[in-house]
Amino acid sequence: MKAKSANGVKGFLIYVHGTSNFQFRVYHEDKSFTDYDILHSDLCVKIDDKDAYFYHDKHGRNILDHSPETLGL
Repeated sequence: MKAKSANGVKGFLIYVHGTSNFQFRVYHEDKSFTDYDILHSDLCVKIDDKDAYFYHDKHGRNILDHSPETLGL
């Protein structure tokens, strides 16, 4: 197995519909991308997305989703 440091790599946390799983997507300069399965148990992540908002719903769930404007709320 080949290893390469991921420290400092910018990518996107993507939800894989139908599986309830997430992957880490890294886009390349030629617009192609690589998706990585996440096995890391406590990966440090910093959100850098103006469209990302935290919500707390009436059922006590804490949710991370798009902004109210994007969701039409």
